[in-house]
Amino acid sequence: MASSSSPSVLLFLLLFTIAATAKTSESLSTVFPRAIPGSALKQVPNAKKPEPKFPFKTQYFPQLLDHFTFTPKSSTIFYQKYLINAQYWSHGAPIFVYTGNEGDINWFASNTGFLLDIAPSFRAMLVFIEHRFYGESMPFGKESYKSPETLGFLNSQQALADFAVLIRSLKQNLSSEGSPVVVFGGSYGGMLAAWFRLKYPHVAIGALASSAPILQFDDITPWSSFYDAVSQDFKDASLNCYEVIKGSWAELEAMSAKEGGLAEVSRTFRTCKDIKSVYSAQDWLWSAFVYTAMVNYPTKANFMMPLPAYPVEEMCKIIDRFPHGATNVSRAFAAASLYYNYSGTEKCFDLENATDAHGLHGWDWQACTEMVMPLTCSNESMFPPSPFEYKEFSDQCMRKYGVMPRPHWITTEFGGSRIEQVLKRSASNIIFSNGMQDPWSRGSVLKNISASIVALVTKKGAHHVDFRFATKEDPDWLIEQRRQEVEIIQKWIQDYNADLKQ
Repeated sequence: MASSSSPSVLLFLLLFTIAATAKTSESLSTVFPRAIPGSALKQVPNAKKPEPKFPFKTQYFPQLLDHFTFTPKSSTIFYQKYLINAQYWSHGAPIFVYTGNEGDINWFASNTGFLLDIAPSFRAMLVFIEHRFYGESMPFGKESYKSPETLGFLNSQQALADFAVLIRSLKQNLSSEGSPVVVFGGSYGGMLAAWFRLKYPHVAIGALASSAPILQFDDITPWSSFYDAVSQDFKDASLNCYEVIKGSWAELEAMSAKEGGLAEVSRTFRTCKDIKSVYSAQDWLWSAFVYTAMVNYPTKANFMMPLPAYPVEEMCKIIDRFPHGATNVSRAFAAASLYYNYSGTEKCFDLENATDAHGLHGWDWQACTEMVMPLTCSNESMFPPSPFEYKEFSDQCMRKYGVMPRPHWITTEFGGSRIEQVLKRSASNIIFSNGMQDPWSRGSVLKNISASIVALVTKKGAHHVDFRFATKEDPDWLIEQRRQEVEIIQKWIQDYNADLKQ
């Protein structure tokens, strides 16, 4: 079976491509590399959608198309998918809600074992709500992505309102309106969880926002921080590894520029078909290194791809084992192959013909409207230096959708600047959990803001690793992080129940 990658899609929790290619590609991601966790599966069109490992009942909720206007069209109903597990729940017990990301909700449920692990001790009901315009929750069916007129109803504010309406209706139908609700989310879902607590404190008593880069907007976080962090992960594993990858880009460019160069690149990368652009090979390498840094988990995992424990270190071992005189490109290719072919079953790689198997391309619209998170590559990065050009980015959005981005809307709607002073006085009961090996951690909250707005930061943690199923191989620091999360949530619920009795 061939392994595919997608050199031109925007993503992630998402996809990352080469900003320097902006003048040669119409991909929006060339000027706005993005990421939102689940979206990396966009790279794996032949992958089977994993089913949840615990029993969920699938439900569909009649949801309003538009929560914020009173025009005739706003009352249109679409059916929003959600998953529910009431195995441990009893009347009045907590309801734990996962605020869905940009993709099929089954996939997120399958990779959020933490909630199943803790549900018995809390006697909690688990609810995973699918984000509008993703998975099966399509307001206009197959026409949902047809035009800006339909996509205009895809934004974070509508999604948060969806969650609030569904949760309130669920509690009413259960005759359990006193049940405390805690929301959980990772990456973009973590951003939504934190924002939900800010916008709907009467619906949720607290939020656990894992790997949530709510400060990756405007100029709050340095634009180069993401790729600097990816580079630091590899440099920490091996300085030679970092230098080989850093030197591979120019070497690859020079190889392709020779007569018959693309054919040589195709042979080097074991492509199923000759590639048409060197950028396909660059993007293939780029994505492998970025995603591997994101999911540098301490145990074997199959989140984005099947990978060993600490895959960054394993990639660098591959590079460091090469004999003196080997090319940087051959070493980089061998390392990236760990990401795409850890099983060793791929005979060739398809670099230019990926499909959107998980229905994630709605993020392209979100990136072109409200989710403007500029990313650049500094001279310290192992990637080629590249700027963020807003005009070029906005021009591409205009050509693709006929809309202009609103780069400051998220911070206007949810805040971000001076977040310590603002949230200290206006919010409570939010956990921001991060691992410093996750490049998105730089855009999250890394220090305690108050006694109830807490940052749990681990040195070796990767992208929402705390949400994964517990295993016997989990290191002590991860066990402790989860223990603290459970302890804090228990206190929220105890305080809530005490207030009810007054």
